[in-house]
Amino acid sequence: MDAYGKRAGNHIVIAGGGIGGLTAALALHAHGLTATVLESAREIRPLGVGINIQPAAIAELTALGLGDALADSGIATREHRYLDRAGTTLWTEPRGVAAGHPCPQYSLHRGELQMMLLDAVRDRLGPDAVRSGSRVTGFTETPGGVSVQLGDRAGRPVAAVDGAALIGADGLNSAVLAQLHPGRTALCAAGIHMWRGLTELDEFLDGRTMILANDEHGARLVAYPCSAAHARRGKALLNWVCLVPAGATSASGDAGWDRPGRLEDVLPHFSAWDFGWLSVPDVLTRSGRILQYPMVDRDPLDRWGTGRVTLLGDAAHLMYPIGANGASQAVLDAAVLAAELARDDDAAAALHRYEAVRRPATTAIIQANRDMDTAERDLAARAGVDDAAKAAALEAVTTGYRDVVESGTGTES
Repeated sequence: MDAYGKRAGNHIVIAGGGIGGLTAALALHAHGLTATVLESAREIRPLGVGINIQPAAIAELTALGLGDALADSGIATREHRYLDRAGTTLWTEPRGVAAGHPCPQYSLHRGELQMMLLDAVRDRLGPDAVRSGSRVTGFTETPGGVSVQLGDRAGRPVAAVDGAALIGADGLNSAVLAQLHPGRTALCAAGIHMWRGLTELDEFLDGRTMILANDEHGARLVAYPCSAAHARRGKALLNWVCLVPAGATSASGDAGWDRPGRLEDVLPHFSAWDFGWLSVPDVLTRSGRILQYPMVDRDPLDRWGTGRVTLLGDAAHLMYPIGANGASQAVLDAAVLAAELARDDDAAAALHRYEAVRRPATTAIIQANRDMDTAERDLAARAGVDDAAKAAALEAVTTGYRDVVESGTGTES
């Protein structure tokens, strides 16, 4: 029995209370298993900006009883619209239900999704199922399971939690990853600086369109409405992301996703971007808070875990946000993980089967995201290419990406 009174048995310990870890807890509960989620933050708050969840992941969340809550919170994205910096439409791509999928692609606030999952976990698994202020510092495999060490902010041990298995869903700076793969935690930089923010505007276009634009200098914009509550008032809470080659800006920063950015660093790259129905300088200037960080991923691992310990989400397969697939892949990880652990009492064998399904699929997506980033930059840099040729190239790039994703997971719309 551990410090929290839990017997190992078939009890699963999850490091990390983000989207992947909380979804895993819900999925395990749906299969009749118990779980404890250990979250290092002292208080789980609705942080972050917008996020996209793809149809296959929405199907899994709907199966967990969250369909109505998702519809009440998010925007069912209908279309991706590709533009130049003057607002000329180059190509459009249907998404979600409009592309023939039974479930939508939702754009919503990351913090709202996390709190939705947190409330569901506490309601179904009990108020103590998620333990905030619990920093995982390491683990030891035992004959009957795993003993997970907790430490304070200085690294001093404070408690241990026992379980049949440990799932490292502890994100970018995963302690579980660091112990499983010492020397393999280095980040790979794309040479791109990213700024993100949220801006409240009047609703534009149909209120369900994501826009993707670029210029010949490599500057790119991705923007989409992400709040159903705003839409019900005729407004749009616009999530925007600006990407600029690192050599074109003096901005600096680490890979933390909640680091403040400065308007004066990003605005000069988009000062002439006006689509008529949307002024990009106005969007940036009116944003309440700007975040800034480099675009990074990690080289794929040749294995995720060992024995009764494995990884999930960003800890397992950190990827560029280019394909809007990171959170969706974490949800799909959780679904497969829970199904395999429910099949029998051999946790090590179950985790091996989980990795056999999910690691090849996510490895392919990491590379596909890299390839799509390169292709988009190359296309933007081509001089003298007419709109028809750009449209054909965009269709080829996105179709190729979708083929890779669908071949392994069915996530893309």
